[in-house]
Amino acid sequence: MTEYEENEQQMDCALDLMRRLPPQNVEENLVTLLEIMPELTEDLLSAVDQPLKLRQDAKEGKEYLACDYNRDGDSYRSPWSNEYDPPLVDGNVPSDRLRKLEVAANEAFSTYKELYYEGGVSSVYLWDMDDSFAGVVLIKKVNDGTVRSKGSWDSIHVIEVLEKGRQAHYKLTSTVMLYTVASAAKGDRLNEINLSGSLTRQDERELPVDDSNAHIVNIGRMVEDIEFKMRNALQEVYFGKTHDIVNSLRSATDLNEAKNRERLQRDLFGQLKNRSE
Repeated sequence: MTEYEENEQQMDCALDLMRRLPPQNVEENLVTLLEIMPELTEDLLSAVDQPLKLRQDAKEGKEYLACDYNRDGDSYRSPWSNEYDPPLVDGNVPSDRLRKLEVAANEAFSTYKELYYEGGVSSVYLWDMDDSFAGVVLIKKVNDGTVRSKGSWDSIHVIEVLEKGRQAHYKLTSTVMLYTVASAAKGDRLNEINLSGSLTRQDERELPVDDSNAHIVNIGRMVEDIEFKMRNALQEVYFGKTHDIVNSLRSATDLNEAKNRERLQRDLFGQLKNRSE
């Protein structure tokens, strides 16, 4: 095995491991992983999605989300003021045309966030590319933990846009990181249930573009559709599986009744199968 193949195998194993570890501990686990394999530092930092961090725009008095997509060195650009914190003289900013689109997109997704999340923080960042542009839509909602449960939802939607006259090709890669913790009483770690994980999906579409604002409508529709599908998938994985496990341990109905129902289902299935033959 060559050195390149060995590094590729190590990278695949590292990413596979990170996908299986709790998302709320991703930063600590990533640091440990980098200590073990320092030669993969750059690749892992760019490939592993980390929970979004909240920052405050002092000039505009608004919160925004920080990630690798709005970072330049040790500074982060606010989508509201378009300025870096700490201040950066030559930081990367979008072109004037794209900045106008970015401002409109932040306003649109702020409304989207209120409709679907009833709070939280959203941020949209766009950047210029050779042929067109790309961007990321970030949404974070945190339960404040004042009740006996707490949790966090982080959405990271990376979009690549290739403009073709009055048409545009959109490639969307979405990642959702979710964790929920519930306990019998606040602070009771002995009787605590922790459900956490992440999910990544992709979507590609060719959509009409009448003007620049059409990009916001198209991206918004794609984000809305994929979040709906991912939420249903997470609900099925987390709560559906948990329901099955609990039922396998202690049935909510009489066991004889459950067995009779299963036998009836088998009989019906057998009759339907015989008719189809």
